[in-house]
Amino acid sequence: MCGAELHSLPQTVQRVARSLQDDGHPHMPRMLDDAARTAQQAADALGVAVGQIAKSIVFRRKSDDAAVLVITSGDQRVDERKVDAIVGTTGRADAAFVKAKTGFSIGGVSPFAHATPPVTLIDRELFRFTEVWAAAGHPHAVVRLAPQDLERLTGAPVADVVSVPDPLHTVAVRSPCISVCRMVAATALCEGCARTIPEIAGWSRMSDDDKRVVWGRIAQRLSETAS
Repeated sequence: MCGAELHSLPQTVQRVARSLQDDGHPHMPRMLDDAARTAQQAADALGVAVGQIAKSIVFRRKSDDAAVLVITSGDQRVDERKVDAIVGTTGRADAAFVKAKTGFSIGGVSPFAHATPPVTLIDRELFRFTEVWAAAGHPHAVVRLAPQDLERLTGAPVADVVSVPDPLHTVAVRSPCISVCRMVAATALCEGCARTIPEIAGWSRMSDDDKRVVWGRIAQRLSETAS
């Protein structure tokens, strides 16, 4: 990245880019057209799996008010009890605390190049992938790395910091489709599955929780029809 390109970036992204340059990292921050404040938004913009998004979640350690940064896979949920067992009791960090400690705003917290180096833990689940993407100092900025790059750039340990999935919620939600695919004009619902066109079109992109919501609507519709 040349000097002109670097100076055209937001100040916080420039800080990340300089850190990457100093490390000799082959990839520089990439600016997205739209903000990617969530792992899903970032994954959609990049065309990658949600798990390949390295989320930066900041906690506040109660004993000394230090920032604790957990870099976790986008499809995982941090288990705060596991984090506390490693670093000491933590609490939630508000936007002002995150900005003051890291120099970044929520939605753009980079795993490195912080105003004050935080206590950092890296989720071992990130190592399922050869390539991940992390925020690069701004909600529109991301950078491509290998999980091993995160270890080197942060000097942080790899740890088990995520919740064990609830087996009741890991079973895939089956499709309501019964291969009777005719829309009924009077109800705007499919004759076979009682879904709307948007529900049918969006099914493959829905989370399991959203699919369960649709199943609830179907049950309600069928109940109303029967009565």
